[in-house]
Amino acid sequence: MAKNIISLLLLVISAALNARHAWDTFNYRSNPESAKAMADLGIGESAMPFLGLLAILIMALLLIPQTFFLGNLLNALAIVLIMALALRTGNYKMAVFEIPFLAMPLIMIWLGYPFKK
Repeated sequence: MAKNIISLLLLVISAALNARHAWDTFNYRSNPESAKAMADLGIGESAMPFLGLLAILIMALLLIPQTFFLGNLLNALAIVLIMALALRTGNYKMAVFEIPFLAMPLIMIWLGYPFKK
């Protein structure tokens, strides 16, 4: 029972974070801090819509039981990509900050989908 509650909480948090990242990515012009962070990572303006769609795709995949593993895998890969870009630009603080967010999809894979019997 506790396993399902923890998995559900992580699922809600992960889906909400992906929705927020998608929103911020599509509205990067109104959020100069987000645009600066992306520019610091070397992500151009033309990649912003792709990253927003990727965040929406990951969120949708997380919510469907059959694609839960794939959604978590893509989420972990996206976080590793952000960490790699941060390390490439010398932003070690950002890379270290992403470690708990990398652990989340891996823990969710281990716990499994919360509503699966």
